[in-house]
Amino acid sequence: MKYTIFGESHGPAIGVVLEGVPAGLELNAEEIQRQLDRRAPGKSELSTARKESDLVHIISGFFEGKTTGAPLTMVIQNSDQHSGDYESIRYTPRPGHADYAGFMASKGALDYRGGGHFSGRLTAPLVAAGAVARQVLAQQGVWVGAHISAIYGILDRTMETPEELRPLVDKPFPVLDEGKGEEMRQAILEAKENGDSVGGSIECVVAGLPAGFGAPDFGRNVEGIFSQYLFAVPAVKSVSFGAGVGFAYMLGTEANDPFVVEGGKVVTKTNNAGGVNGGITNGMPVVFEVTLRPTPSIALPQESVDLRTGEELEIEIKGRHDPCIVPRAVPVIEAAAALAACEVLGI
Repeated sequence: MKYTIFGESHGPAIGVVLEGVPAGLELNAEEIQRQLDRRAPGKSELSTARKESDLVHIISGFFEGKTTGAPLTMVIQNSDQHSGDYESIRYTPRPGHADYAGFMASKGALDYRGGGHFSGRLTAPLVAAGAVARQVLAQQGVWVGAHISAIYGILDRTMETPEELRPLVDKPFPVLDEGKGEEMRQAILEAKENGDSVGGSIECVVAGLPAGFGAPDFGRNVEGIFSQYLFAVPAVKSVSFGAGVGFAYMLGTEANDPFVVEGGKVVTKTNNAGGVNGGITNGMPVVFEVTLRPTPSIALPQESVDLRTGEELEIEIKGRHDPCIVPRAVPVIEAAAALAACEVLGI
């Protein structure tokens, strides 16, 4: 399946066209909406005050409860835009945003309102596409789960088994250790009070992928496929699989995953490789962690330039922004992972 996201943050609507959806899938539209509700803004003091219902409308590729095999198009209306908040930064790019890069790429024709097509608002249709992918994967016995692994240096406890992540899908702040979760919340609120923001990490698991899918080659490497989908999520700045950067602190005897047989199936005692060897799935859960930067839009003064005159100046950003995007990004990362898993399986 291939997806194309369309729309802008302050345009009339955003949406996604998903091609290659298998025909005859009994698509659960309520489950798609449930995933969108997990990401929706304006639900707590930890997120932006922008309120969007994020109701999804399927307008093609779906008939009498089943997918038709035609492109599946889903649309979400925008209803709570404050476009006037952005007029002052039309020619003064915000540090950390795609304003300047987008201005240059569009030859000055960028829709600057709320970040336009570069906005995190565009992750809503990504979640909708991922919700379809999750239903396709469920038929293959594959599921996706994630938790907040860190915020501003505060670490959630280490995941012991992937099954621990299943109940977190219903939690607005999905962590394994509630005590650490409360510390994270306080760090977010403190940053918000100071007009600042914080970043963090999300650990995600794709369980049930059979061994033998992928290749070491460019374009078919499992880690490469996942990374391509994950880096399409705004604010993601790093991706690591299994032990990740921890390999730099290990001996080979610690890093290697010993093979054993359980229930007639070859598995590994540990999963430092994150379910991938040589770019190919090894049958263990694919485990990765993404790191997301702090929200670039902060209330404190920042340095910029006027693109018309080249003058250096100071700007103050108006608008409504998340002091930390990590909690709302959990279903987004899961969605990207589900779409990547479909490509790995050739769906």
